[in-house]
Amino acid sequence: MALVKVAETHEIPVGRAKRVLVKRHPIAVYHLQDGFYATDDTCTHAEASLCEGQIMGDQVACPLHGARFDIRTGAALTLPAVTPVETYKVIVQGNDILVEV
Repeated sequence: MALVKVAETHEIPVGRAKRVLVKRHPIAVYHLQDGFYATDDTCTHAEASLCEGQIMGDQVACPLHGARFDIRTGAALTLPAVTPVETYKVIVQGNDILVEV
């Protein structure tokens, strides 16, 4: 596993997400009230970008069909998605946001 810098803390306000590419793989980095989290950016149902969806507390809704995912665990919470999204460990060092991939 390697730590990759994906952003700086000031780039992602609380309640927002940023799409980053790590080795050409899209990852969504979220800033929740209690810290930063990362998941695959692609919905497991219809391949839409989760960063373009609405964040509600600790959930994100796919902008295409509304499937919701738990940002912390990646669990698929509502249909039409049934497969979870991959999650990644996030470490903040100073102002740097690092994702373990």
